[in-house]
Amino acid sequence: MHVASLILPIFAIILTGWLAGTTGYLARSVAGPLMQFAYYVAMPALVFLTVAKEPLDSLLEWRFLAAFGGGSILCFAAVVVAARLALKASLGKSAMLGAIVSMTNTGFVALPILRALQGQHGVLAAAVATVFVGAIMFPALVILLEVDQQSSSHKMRASALARQIGTNPVILATILGLLWSVSGAALPAPAATYLGLLGEALTPCALFAIGLDLSIGELRGHLSRYALLAALKLVAMPFIVYGLCVASGLNRTLTLAAVICAAVPTAKSAYVLASEYDVEKTSTGAAISMTTLFSIVTLLAWLYWI
Repeated sequence: MHVASLILPIFAIILTGWLAGTTGYLARSVAGPLMQFAYYVAMPALVFLTVAKEPLDSLLEWRFLAAFGGGSILCFAAVVVAARLALKASLGKSAMLGAIVSMTNTGFVALPILRALQGQHGVLAAAVATVFVGAIMFPALVILLEVDQQSSSHKMRASALARQIGTNPVILATILGLLWSVSGAALPAPAATYLGLLGEALTPCALFAIGLDLSIGELRGHLSRYALLAALKLVAMPFIVYGLCVASGLNRTLTLAAVICAAVPTAKSAYVLASEYDVEKTSTGAAISMTTLFSIVTLLAWLYWI
């Protein structure tokens, strides 16, 4: 009951956002600005504050990265290969299906959950996972999409990708936090309070925006396909990550964090790329909606099991 009392209010915020959008109480267009505030302001403030307070040795837990990162890459590669061989899908479509299963919404969903469960240590784990998704998984997906399309209209995207990674607010906040941690200086109290107030806004803004932008209508048609993708995302990937946690001897706290990061819904950034490259847009949107809905049940199951 304790776990449910922490997790269910988080999903209740998503439900509140969905009800606001469905009933017309708020326009769905509000979701975009809310997500921008959460991603570009609130999340970097919280990540910097958390990382800056931590000693360097606690930030470089290779077994956590090996478990979460290794599980993400394994799932991505397995789906790409399966789609190429079994479905005879193009490289771009295969890569996007792999992203649906392996790119997780660590920033907007895992971070609030882990913060509620583990406090600052949970925020730190989610921040590391978010940086991995943004700096490793996102570029890998873009490269495969570029290779697949190879049209002149896409020639300039390599430099644009480098700029996007280099100016990613979460990655920058993590790097700046690491530099502050290495310096050994204490954050001034007013600065810590300021960043803390901004960081507090992340959970309600991000979760409400996810609900506001959620569309059940996307699930019509090809339901069995979307259900399979959701099962791979919410059950298979966390199971693989859990196995890697056990194999690497990761402690229970970080094992829980790694599994939760793997068990949250598909990242919104996957849909951004699906739209940009016009590849599997319907499947990606539907998978995000379905994984968001069913993760309420599967996350509770993972939490109670671990």
